[in-house]
Amino acid sequence: MTSPPLYQQIRQHLLDKIQCGDWQLNHQIPTEERLAKDFGVSRMTANKAIRDLVQQGYLVRQPGVGTFVTDRKVESSLVEVYNIAEEVLSRGHRYRNKVISQEAIEADDEVALRLGVRLGSRVFHTLLVHYENDIPIQLENRYVNPRWVPDYLDTDFSRHTPNEVLVAACPMTDMEHIVEAVLVDEQTAKWLSIDTQTPCLSMVRRTWSEEHLISYARLIHPGDRYKLRSSLQRKSA
Repeated sequence: MTSPPLYQQIRQHLLDKIQCGDWQLNHQIPTEERLAKDFGVSRMTANKAIRDLVQQGYLVRQPGVGTFVTDRKVESSLVEVYNIAEEVLSRGHRYRNKVISQEAIEADDEVALRLGVRLGSRVFHTLLVHYENDIPIQLENRYVNPRWVPDYLDTDFSRHTPNEVLVAACPMTDMEHIVEAVLVDEQTAKWLSIDTQTPCLSMVRRTWSEEHLISYARLIHPGDRYKLRSSLQRKSA
């Protein structure tokens, strides 16, 4: 029987250490140089093993410091808007969603204010649960101005996410994020397969294409499964 490639052997060694509890959260793993020496391989081979586990969420790199065991919460950027299906697939995991609602409704006070339309105006509404490896990671409650995306409700959301449709129809130029910690009601907890006492992250997101306000969404993530990341790089004067 053919042995697995060397980088896979190193990867499995690291993964075993994490999964059996030898290496706890925030434990610093051996350097690439140490692993390369221990396994008799090149640094490039050791780097590939580490990189695979970083991409899968088991490890996190701290530039200039080292590589550490992380908590494997799903991570999303606060400063970029990504297609959640692509995020999940990029981690080597399975993605699917469940469409709860897909309809045209009249805008209530909150939707009218957030979406910049008149009270009672016709707007498009979708409510989806997004899953990673069959575990709910996000409830997406989205409202769209039909003036700018008239075919939105014709979408088969089992094949295309709302983000994918909106970006294709109206390339995003501006966005607004508001994040807060919340507890959810019984129905939301049921959709997310959590208890009502589980802390969640609520993100209100509005997106524009040029001067047009396209979409308003409230995204709910179970706090024990999700984290949000933001980074700022300052250029030297």
